[in-house]
Amino acid sequence: MTFVPPVAEQRFVLDTVVRLPELAATDRFAAAGDDVVEAVLEGVGQFAAGEWAPLARIGDTVGARWTPEGVRMPDGFVQAYRDYVDGGWGTIGAPEAWGGQGLPFALQTAVLDTLGAANMGFALCPTLTVGAIEALQHHGSPEQQAAYLPRLSTGEWTGTMNLTEPQAGSDVGALRATATPRGDGTWSVKGTKIYISFGDHDMAPNIVHLVLARTPDAPPGTRGISLFLVPKHRLDAAGNPGDFNDVRVVSIEHKMGLHASPTCVLSFGDDGDCIGELIGPEHGGMRAMFTMMNNARLNVGLQGVQVAEGATQRAVAYALDRVQSPRAGANSRESVAIVEHPDVRRMLLRMKAQTQAARALVYYAAGQVDRAGLNEAGARDRLELVTPLAKAHGTDIGNEVASLGIQVHGGMGYVEETGAAQYFRDARITPIYEGTNGIQAADLVGRKLGLGGGSAFAALIADIRAEAEHPDLIELVSACERVGTHLAAAGHDDRLAGSYPFLTMLSVATCGWLMERQGRAATGDAPFIAMKRAAVRFYLDQIVPEALGLRAAAMASADVLYAVPATAFAA
Repeated sequence: MTFVPPVAEQRFVLDTVVRLPELAATDRFAAAGDDVVEAVLEGVGQFAAGEWAPLARIGDTVGARWTPEGVRMPDGFVQAYRDYVDGGWGTIGAPEAWGGQGLPFALQTAVLDTLGAANMGFALCPTLTVGAIEALQHHGSPEQQAAYLPRLSTGEWTGTMNLTEPQAGSDVGALRATATPRGDGTWSVKGTKIYISFGDHDMAPNIVHLVLARTPDAPPGTRGISLFLVPKHRLDAAGNPGDFNDVRVVSIEHKMGLHASPTCVLSFGDDGDCIGELIGPEHGGMRAMFTMMNNARLNVGLQGVQVAEGATQRAVAYALDRVQSPRAGANSRESVAIVEHPDVRRMLLRMKAQTQAARALVYYAAGQVDRAGLNEAGARDRLELVTPLAKAHGTDIGNEVASLGIQVHGGMGYVEETGAAQYFRDARITPIYEGTNGIQAADLVGRKLGLGGGSAFAALIADIRAEAEHPDLIELVSACERVGTHLAAAGHDDRLAGSYPFLTMLSVATCGWLMERQGRAATGDAPFIAMKRAAVRFYLDQIVPEALGLRAAAMASADVLYAVPATAFAA
């Protein structure tokens, strides 16, 4: 299969969902004119198809390797990453003050979408760097920004987030890594972090680790956490990588998928010589962490779109090429391509519709990042509200579409040589990391429904209702309003018990709104437009009614979950 960058689809979503021309009309994003947007989308598409997509197979079958000298990437990756840096693809949304182009985050999202659809594991590296840039931009000192942001912005250096520890898991407040003052304004960092994506590799001369740790006499729990900048190599007087900073990769995980992305266990300060700098105030780590995490959650939702795009392209190519059996009910007994069979066509159309809906949702959230940066009224609360939707629903869709891709291939989908299984294996981690989807649902009902005294949720419902035309979408919006009101007033257990079905309902309603908007704009007879109209119709006629069926689960009492003791699950 030859990867085809989805440029027309991306441009359509940027125009109709993000409403990028509105952003380009502002002084801050005046450079994001039609010609620039087109050049960026076309250029990164050519780059991804020519250099990153051909490495997806070796990334999966060979993968990153641990050695005593550090992690080594498969053949071709070092050069392909160097070409990514030289091409300026890391600079799209980075701040102009530090060598970036300062273009909208939504356009940067489209760039990462293309790179990840071509090679999802590889694209995780620049995705993490974006989060590190965001954290330093908002919380770093001027000296830290000057020393690190120029090379992070180009991608010459890469960044990581170091949150998780073996004993803590998702409970960040239970971490034990320590940072002790050295008397000169720096800190001695010591501890172990796990599940650190691209925690080590040989594609860049330096890796900038952002590490959560406890300072002496810090209060317990999350209140006592601070954030530290810990480079793999300390900087010399000229600002270049110098002495090794006592950060070692102990091992890399043997994973179900994402083999091109080394998931590292990192040990800081084994020899007592790991030096870090405090980012922001002492005990201000949670605030800085959420800057990284919120950025990462949107980009993980984007990974769901990436894997759905790749899986759909592969399934379509196979269905057009694979000839098997006459079409049922046809006069001719001649075998046809399986795309002509109704159930295969149903699966392909569902894959297309779900991929387009997830892309619309994630791009919409990315657009709210830009609008919040412009201080547009309501944008920050809207971003807070839709972030758990984008992360959780985007990754759920990625898994569904990847599974359907295997089904389209039939038995050949279960054979590794066809490549269909890789998408499913790669996708399966996305509902788990950067806050499990259950945590996203809990965040939605526990925090986001109450934003502004409930005004943020009410505003989203009002915006969807104002544009909704399909009767099932209108009904779903009303159902979301009723369930949301119920959960906001419910007891803690009932609220959490209904949180995941409600998140899905609200996500589908939001996607339906954005799909319907695209459908109204889809005029003309081009094949892309015909496919867009078909996907919109399928989404509204089939997927929206499915979400309506979740009302009972969203409002069910938690008693059903606790009807038996925990030991009964082993019966």
